Amino acid sequence: MKFFSLRCFFCFAFFAALPFTAVTGLAAAPDSVEQWGAFEAVFKGPAEGNPFVDVEFSATFQQDDKAVSVLGFYDGDGVYRVRFMPETTGEWTYVTHSNRPELDGQTGTLIVTAPSAGNHGPVRVRDLYHFAYADGTPYWEIGTTCYAWIHQPEALQEETLKTLADAPFNKLRMCIFPKWMVYNRTEPELYPYVGTPPATWDFTRFNPKFFQHLEQRILDLQKLGIQADLILFHPYDEGHWGFDRMGAANDDRYLRYVLARLGAYRNVWWSLANEWDFVKTKTVSDWDRFGQIIQANDPYHHLCSIHNQKILFDHTQPWITHVSLQDDRAEDAVRYLNQYKKPVIFDECRYEGDISQEWGDITAERLTGMFWKTLISGAYCGDGETYVDPNDVLWWSKGGTLHGQSPARLAFFKKIIDAAPAAAAPLSQKNTWGVEGEYYLAYLWDRQHAYQGLTLPDNASFKAEIIDTWAMTVTPVPGVFAGHIEIPLPIKPYQAILLTRISGP
Repeated sequence: MKFFSLRCFFCFAFFAALPFTAVTGLAAAPDSVEQWGAFEAVFKGPAEGNPFVDVEFSATFQQDDKAVSVLGFYDGDGVYRVRFMPETTGEWTYVTHSNRPELDGQTGTLIVTAPSAGNHGPVRVRDLYHFAYADGTPYWEIGTTCYAWIHQPEALQEETLKTLADAPFNKLRMCIFPKWMVYNRTEPELYPYVGTPPATWDFTRFNPKFFQHLEQRILDLQKLGIQADLILFHPYDEGHWGFDRMGAANDDRYLRYVLARLGAYRNVWWSLANEWDFVKTKTVSDWDRFGQIIQANDPYHHLCSIHNQKILFDHTQPWITHVSLQDDRAEDAVRYLNQYKKPVIFDECRYEGDISQEWGDITAERLTGMFWKTLISGAYCGDGETYVDPNDVLWWSKGGTLHGQSPARLAFFKKIIDAAPAAAAPLSQKNTWGVEGEYYLAYLWDRQHAYQGLTLPDNASFKAEIIDTWAMTVTPVPGVFAGHIEIPLPIKPYQAILLTRISGP
């Protein structure tokens, strides 16, 4: 028996090809993994029959009086893996559990070290309506959508990663299952199940190569500081593959397998469905069962949501951590926040583009404005792009290269909010966000104003700046400000006013 840190992830393919005598035998010293890293232990086990169904495999990780139970999984060719994301430093021990004697009672030790630079841990809910990394670093969500990017040719996937490296996004919505719909009628190289495409599958046998590829792409996103918002089910199959109609037992097995394989990655979010109400093969009780499976089998409590088309799901369910919406009315944000008492993300507010469908034809100005409007309201927003392409390579689904004007404006938006106080939130003054007595950011909701009025403390001094959210400029306003003020503005839309305290108690 030998244990591997996922820090050596790229070595796994090499070790898997060696005889098992090369990967067995007790390690001379405890393995090491950083806090919120992904530890992995690898074991030899039975390959006969159907191990995906017949073999039960899990482990319990222990530190003092804290015990964490995690699911293990079969990775093909007699290889079994168990992964663990430690959330505290120090020494941990573990023991495996299985209905097969060769996998049961295996023990080991790992030393968890301090996190490396850039590793802030998974994202959690903060202060009811907001997000932060596990180490307390604020997380201001700026998402985008590339539904089927991992199902495209390798060169296009690499192009997508290159584009993301230069983009402002810190979350990517993506499907695990491939898509078959308008602009998406291509067969991928890899499928989640063993079988013959397009529609002859053994839903009791997963394809490890598919999931190994998915894992690599999640790690690629992690290196870029991007959260992988994984869409577990969707309605975009049209009867082509049948992944939307596998039956309850196969659906549940799929969820547990995904949780076992991917749960130890700190940048994973679960999105139970995209447009859940369009998946006609499942009922509300099915979705609730799925949510409970995630809640019971994800010891790390990754963020979890469910996205709508026309009908909102009951977001008060305890397994839902935040509200994921298809809605282009930023003015609805306050209602959702008050109703659900959870963070709200307008994950789909229509896409910048010029396709004939109305969900993909809004301007960059309107999309950029949604980010500012939702921020001021205390919510978050998601980007997407759907410009007509002769090869049907639309960013919203296949990735590739961004062509629109919103990403540059969102990079500017990110620069502004990254410099804001960690405690910034909506204030009592209309359309204003910040920290009372310290920082005031007022957005004018795309309207043209000659003046913007604000009330500041009388006993402090503030500097004022006019932000042109479209031209991406910040212009200082001469003078020092206190009390009730009226800032003169250029007569143009897409502006914000920023007032920052420079002196006072």
